[in-house]
Amino acid sequence: MFSRNVVLAAAFLASAEAFAPALNKAPTSTALNAVGIYYSTSTGNTEACAEALQEASGVEPTEISDAEDDAVAGADGLIFGAPTWNTGADDYRSGTALDDWLYDNLPNIDLKDKPVAIFGCGDQASYGDNYCDSAGELYDLFTAAGAKVFGMTSQEGYDHVESKAVRDDKFVGMMFDQDNQDDMTEDRAAAWVAQLKEEGFPL
Repeated sequence: MFSRNVVLAAAFLASAEAFAPALNKAPTSTALNAVGIYYSTSTGNTEACAEALQEASGVEPTEISDAEDDAVAGADGLIFGAPTWNTGADDYRSGTALDDWLYDNLPNIDLKDKPVAIFGCGDQASYGDNYCDSAGELYDLFTAAGAKVFGMTSQEGYDHVESKAVRDDKFVGMMFDQDNQDDMTEDRAAAWVAQLKEEGFPL
């Protein structure tokens, strides 16, 4: 009887150990980050906006120079953001590493029907005639690649003159202004993430 109990106990322990790794194994980054947030920055302002989106969504942002094309292609949804430095330009408007990525990498990635959301970072006071223009470039290039853009927002609450990021009287995504309205960044990020979820974006 004793030996039978010992055998049963040993079998139970072996079974428990066999299941322990599966129970204790952390979810993969793919499972947690089905959506990728990508950005590029010069002064850190766009990075701050990406971090506000992380706070609202739980998705850790990636600087575009660290992006892997396979991860971009494999994501269930993409959120891309950039500043605008080359004001008035027709292309390469962000003045960051994202510009080269958009023209060198993006054309080689299959994004047909991929859900994409766009955010921009600009300065309405100093560059009111070209506020967040690079977000418009992102919109044009991603839609040309077959992606579906989510998260269009109202221009209300902003003090700009012109923007290439406007389509049908709406911004192509969420626009931030760390220079003049940084106190609104957190609330804007939270509201936008909530809007994206309501629209069916896979957050």
